[in-house]
Formats: sequence, C-alpha cells, structure tokens
Amino acid sequence: MKSQMLHGKRALVTGSVQGIGLAVALELARAGAEVVLHGLADESTHKAARSALAEISEHAARSLPHDLSDKAQVERMMSEAMADGPLSILVNNAGIQYTAPLGEMPRDKWDAILAINLSAAFDTMRLALPAMIAAGYGRIVNIASVHGLVASVNKAPYVAAKFGLIGLTRVAALEAAQAGSRSSGGVTANCICPGWTETAIIEPQVLARAAQFGGDREAGIRDLLREKQPTGRTSAPMEIGRTVVWLCDVAAHNITGTAIPIDGGWTAQ
Repeated sequence: MKSQMLHGKRALVTGSVQGIGLAVALELARAGAEVVLHGLADESTHKAARSALAEISEHAARSLPHDLSDKAQVERMMSEAMADGPLSILVNNAGIQYTAPLGEMPRDKWDAILAINLSAAFDTMRLALPAMIAAGYGRIVNIASVHGLVASVNKAPYVAAKFGLIGLTRVAALEAAQAGSRSSGGVTANCICPGWTETAIIEPQVLARAAQFGGDREAGIRDLLREKQPTGRTSAPMEIGRTVVWLCDVAAHNITGTAIPIDGGWTAQ
C-alpha cells in the first residue's frame, strides 16, 4: 500500500541493496519519498535492488557503490546523492561485523568496523544536517543495534561502534532541536536498535538450530532466541522500515534523541 506522506522528500539509505537497508528503502518509497540506494555488492545485487525500487517509486532508481571505510568516498557519495537537491532523510544502515575475543581481535578489524559503523555515519550526518536545519525539516535515523544498549562477548569493535553511534545521534538531536517547527516537522535524530531480525545473515544459524528439531524452523528460531529475545520471534526487515517511516512523519517532530529497541523484550530484562 502506497501513501504520499513523504512526497517531495529525498532520502539516502546506506547499505540498502539488500537486507534491512533495502526494506527501509522500499518502505520510504511506498510513503512517497525519492530514495537513493547504496551498497557494496556486485552489479546483479544492485540491479535487483533498483528493479525492486522502480516497481513502487515514480522516481528513477539510483544506487551508489561507494566504500564507506574511505572518508573521501563517503564525501563523494554524499555529493552524488545531493546533486539533485538536499537530503530530507538520511538513514545510516551500512555496517560490518567480525567476532573474536578482545585479546585476539585484529587491530585492522577494529579500524574497519569503527570506520564503517561509526565514522561514516559521522561524515554523512555532518554533510546532511546543515541543509536539513535550513529547511526546517530533516530526519536522521541511524540503525544501531541491541548491542548499542547492551554488550556481548567477542564483539568489542561492533559494540563500541554501536554505543558510539547512539551517543553521536543524541548530540545531533540536541544540536538540531530548535530547527523548524511543529508544522514543518523539525529536525530529529534517532536510533533504531534491532535485536534478532530475519535476514539472510542469520539463516545458517536458523537452519542449524532447526535441524535439532527435525527441521521445524519455528522451533529452531524459538530455541535460538530463547536466551535473549523473550518473545521468541524475530523481527521482519519490513517492520524496521515501517518504524523508520513513522519517525519521518511530521507528527514525530518531538521524537528525537531516542534509541528505540525492536528486540522482543531483550533489553527489558
């Protein structure tokens, strides 16, 4: 179902040619926004993402391939994304992960994870915010993680980056707090903190656990989630996307500086 709530708004979603990012991009497009895609993937993945976007958007589907670990490429991406006008909505979703005990974590993995998961968001935000403030409407939505709220073993750089992303987002929220008005929508900055979410990256774990229950996928998911996510249910990427759209509504002008968990009660424990 399409709406025009975000008609006239331009959005960039990083890491959006697959997974949660693509779901976010599609939901923004369904709400009427012009969306620029981004991702480090092969051309066939980019083409599939553009095709999916073109089916629901009246705007030309574009996807950018920049490497967000490189500051210069982040700046080029932003320049290209804003070539046709300033961004109204910025969703920082791109991220990478590597697991190892702290004492065994390679320093280059620390550098790469911090660069993509945190520093790239700093650069996109600093480049997008001035025009949002001038327009009196802007939405920064950073896809953090439940691990931006609670720690986990073997994920030192990821946890550090996600905790940092929440702090960075709160600073932006305070600095932009007085921009715009209730009628214009103001400028807000928020984080969404997903727990277990149904994406391709967790599918091997789901299948392995399901095998212990005679191939019963739902039983496997419940067992996989039982120690962390009390509902025993994963979130669908579309649900993350719809939360982003909700935050972009003009009526959400006073929702800023938050870290919203979508974690089935994980952080309520």
